[in-house]
Amino acid sequence: MGLAKSRWKVSCCLAIVASLAPFLFGAFDADAKVKLLDEERLDSRLVELELSTPNVEGATRVRVLLPEDYRDSSRQYPVLYLLHGAADDYRSWTDKGDAEAATRGRPLIVVMPDSGPIDAYTNWNNDGAGGPPAWENYHIGELIPFIDRHFRTRADRTGRAIAGLSMGGYGTMIYAARHPDLFTAAAAFSGAVNLTHPLILAIAGSRARGVYETNKLRYERDNPLTLAGNLRGLDLTLRTGDGTSGGPLDPDGGFDIVEKVVYEASLSMHQRLGRLGIAHRWDYYGAGDHTWPYWQRDLKQTLPDLMRRFRNRTPAPARINYKSADPAYTAYGWSVRLKRKADEFTALAGAGRKGFRLSGSGKATVRTAPLFRACRRFKVRIEDERGIKVVRRATGRGHRLRIGLDLGPANRYEQYTEQDQLAGDRSVSARVTFRPDGWQRCGAGKRSGN
Repeated sequence: MGLAKSRWKVSCCLAIVASLAPFLFGAFDADAKVKLLDEERLDSRLVELELSTPNVEGATRVRVLLPEDYRDSSRQYPVLYLLHGAADDYRSWTDKGDAEAATRGRPLIVVMPDSGPIDAYTNWNNDGAGGPPAWENYHIGELIPFIDRHFRTRADRTGRAIAGLSMGGYGTMIYAARHPDLFTAAAAFSGAVNLTHPLILAIAGSRARGVYETNKLRYERDNPLTLAGNLRGLDLTLRTGDGTSGGPLDPDGGFDIVEKVVYEASLSMHQRLGRLGIAHRWDYYGAGDHTWPYWQRDLKQTLPDLMRRFRNRTPAPARINYKSADPAYTAYGWSVRLKRKADEFTALAGAGRKGFRLSGSGKATVRTAPLFRACRRFKVRIEDERGIKVVRRATGRGHRLRIGLDLGPANRYEQYTEQDQLAGDRSVSARVTFRPDGWQRCGAGKRSGN
């Protein structure tokens, strides 16, 4: 049979598509934002998809590597999202990175999306107009559900990991930090994981995030180093050389400034994770340049750790820490909604069955994860800007509690701006504890977590 290509279009009869590739796709979802435009089977394992989404101008492509036994099995497989670097695209990991050989024999689906050649893995600002491209909205909000609908995946956190090189290493860690409840592991190879490193800032385009001097919060919001505390509970890997000459895979190479920069960024992340007490794998291999032989080796060395993590089905942390500059966010089933005048970071800390802390300014509403039994009543002790009070709340059928907090007068100016610094940025920490207080009939209480 060889590697002869077969091509078919969605615009043709869907029944023909189903008969040609029933092992690939589930039912076609006509209401999904992501539309399948075209599909090309490159060999027995590798499929290239052409997709459309309102978050990316024009068509975008993604390659998917399937296990050898995918067609002959009914099992569900874990998924590795494998991200490309700058000046590359969705083809690079298979064309240059030897991903197909590295994953041969492993029960694993590998998804390799496009994210453009520069300033990737974020929703572009475009001088306030917003995306497209809105890469995060596409990759996180659309592509992951699309893959889970159309392939036999283990569609939960324990069966999903992310990895990437250089700019893709940045994408790996920012996606994992902003969405830690979606991934069980994250690995960055020569990753640009400190967005505010001076030389990384120097090559950043202003269309994606604006000019740094007047948009510092946007850059910090997009900075894996700033959000490193969100990564607790993931299996983390950082691999990097330092750009000096004479590395084992480039013995005749000279000094490489790019690898030097990403080494410094990776070192900063390694040190930050260490200070936070977050376990991680640190592979600093010294001399070596910013080239594919090292990333091929990085992937091969990382895969056994990822497969072990998938097998262990490691649960989410019992207590959650999460930092965000968004006015409303969710993490691990917890949700926070803020009423404030200007954007700034808030932090949810120690969130679990016994309570939580929240820091920031303005008014906040916190809805717990579904941690409790339905129709359970609690005494809730709230210590915030208004003082200390004890109220009764019930979970209702949603298994959640909903708590309102006063974090003091809202800061008037966006965090990190000159006005904010002159006014004196103010943050209040509120503490909430839960104590079981019996049962009640569901729906009987006005205050519940539903």
